[in-house]
Amino acid sequence: MSPTPTEARTSQAGLAARLPDRITRGTFALAVASLASEIGIIVTGGAVRLTGSGLGCPTWPKCTPESLTNTPEMGIHGYIEFGNRTLTFVLVVIAAAMFLSLWRLRRTHRSPFWLSVGLLAGIPAQAIVGGIVVLTELDPWWVAGHFIVSSVMVAVATLLVIRIGAERRAGRAGVRVVDGVTTGASRAAAWATFAFTWAAVYLGTVVTGTGPHGGDPDAPRHAFDPLLVTRVHVIPVYLLIAAALVLLFTVRRAEGASRLQRAAVLRLLLAIALQAAIGYTQHFTGLPVVLVILHMLGSALLVAAATEVWDRQRSRYVTAGPAALLDADPTPETANAR
Repeated sequence: MSPTPTEARTSQAGLAARLPDRITRGTFALAVASLASEIGIIVTGGAVRLTGSGLGCPTWPKCTPESLTNTPEMGIHGYIEFGNRTLTFVLVVIAAAMFLSLWRLRRTHRSPFWLSVGLLAGIPAQAIVGGIVVLTELDPWWVAGHFIVSSVMVAVATLLVIRIGAERRAGRAGVRVVDGVTTGASRAAAWATFAFTWAAVYLGTVVTGTGPHGGDPDAPRHAFDPLLVTRVHVIPVYLLIAAALVLLFTVRRAEGASRLQRAAVLRLLLAIALQAAIGYTQHFTGLPVVLVILHMLGSALLVAAATEVWDRQRSRYVTAGPAALLDADPTPETANAR
C-alpha cells in the first residue's frame, strides 16, 4: 500500500528535520574542505597534464569505448588520468554535504546556501568541459576553459568560507562581512586587484597553451610566440601589483580598518610575491614540472586571496545569526495550525 500524500510530506519533513538547523563548527569545516578540494582538483589536473597523461583515458565519459575504468594495458597514464576523474566523486561528496548542512537555513542564510548550490552545480560543469577537453584531444582553448571553470569554483568556495566564518565569529545577526572602514580608494583598488587577477589567470592559460606541457606528445598547441605571450601575460601582473600596493597603503592609513581587512591584503601580497617568484624562476629554468605545478597551485591561491580582498571591501553580506528561524520553513503540521 503506497503512502498517502500527507504521509509522504510528513516523511520528507522528518528527513529534513534531521539536518542541521544552525551554523556549526562542522559547517565551517565543510566550507574549508570545499575550498581545499577545489584547489586540490586544480593541482591534480595539472599533474595529469604535466605527466603527459591527458589522454590516459582517450574518451569520455568512459575511460575507453569498452570500459568505464582504465585497464592495465593503458599503463601509468591510464591510472593517473582515471585517478583524477575519480577525485571528482570526492568533490561531489563534500559539495553534497555542504548543501545538506545548509538546507534548513536556505531561507535565513540565502547567500551561503546559494553558494553551496553553485559548488554542487559547478561539478557537472567541470566534468562536461573536461569531457570536451578529452574529446577534442586536449585543444588548448578548452584546456584553458576547464582551468577557468575550476578557478571560478575556487572563488565561490572562498566566498562560502568567508560567510560561514563570519557567522561563526559573530554568533548573532546583523554583523557585516565588511567589518571595518573602507574608502573610495580602497574599494576601487579591491575591484582592480580582483579584475587584474582574473586577467593574469586567463592570459596565463594562453601561455600554458603555447608551452611544451600539453598533456600528450601529440596535443595541439597555440601557434603564438612563447616570449611574446609571456610578456603580454605579465602586463596585468604588474597592474595587479600596483593595485595591491595602493590597497595596502589605503587600508593601512584608514582609521578603523579591521584586522581581517588588513590580513586579507597581506595574504594577497604574499600570494602575488610567491606566484611572481615561481613564475620567473620557471620561465628562466625551462619550465620544470615541479615549478609548473607550484605555479598552478599559486594561481588558485591568488584567486582565493583576491576574492577575499574584494569581499572584505565590497561585500553587502550581513550575518543572519547562528541558527535558522525554524518557522521560516514550516512543516505541514505547523502550517496547518496557523
